[in-house]
Amino acid sequence: MSILLSPACSSLRLHQIRYGAHRRIAAAMTITMRDRGKNRKPTQRGRYLSTEAIQAVQSLKRAARRSAPSASTAATVEPKLRRLLKTDMVAVFRELAAQGEALLAFQVFEEIRKEHWYKPRLLWYVDLVTVLASKGLRIEVDRACSYLKKEQLEPDTEGFNLLLKELLDAGFTQLTMDCFRLMKLWDSDPDRITYTTLIKGLESLGKMELSAGIRLEAENDYGSLDFLDEVEIDEACRSSS
Repeated sequence: MSILLSPACSSLRLHQIRYGAHRRIAAAMTITMRDRGKNRKPTQRGRYLSTEAIQAVQSLKRAARRSAPSASTAATVEPKLRRLLKTDMVAVFRELAAQGEALLAFQVFEEIRKEHWYKPRLLWYVDLVTVLASKGLRIEVDRACSYLKKEQLEPDTEGFNLLLKELLDAGFTQLTMDCFRLMKLWDSDPDRITYTTLIKGLESLGKMELSAGIRLEAENDYGSLDFLDEVEIDEACRSSS
């Protein structure tokens, strides 16, 4: 015996079918969007490497390993970088610095400074000083800071805060003070992080007289040093990097 469905039941059944189809389509779309997001690479400032840049990094490292310990690899740097674009050269420099290849990073940076398109950025100097100091290359740190003193930079308080901290962590007291004066010369106004970094860093190095001078400057700017106990240097500097 056949059962005839009423028009109302037929309409309800059709609605259920359509609703189920919409849910399946929506679910498929959600999964697709999630997978695309999952595969997306995180943003890295200036360190996306092209094929040519990756090959340059590998080639420079191989050349450095083949060289005698006392030999310079500077002669191998320029030819391998000559055909790279601006963004690739910067990416090669920052990748070498990130990998701890201090001397190679320094040599690449010196080649970048020769390019017609070169426009200095303080964070490049932070990268360079960080890797050089981590390897104990004091002469190269001095040279990098001598380059910095000749540059014309835009105001960048956060960048200087990072640089000052790296120099203090490595024990470069005089260079720290030089860069602090340079900071003010370039209209990068010291903030609470600046003064906290300098005061606590200098005191940890036993430079109490220098620290006292910075305390006076901080009091002139802020009227009080209460913020010294409120600012966490490490967290503040990491959040600004």
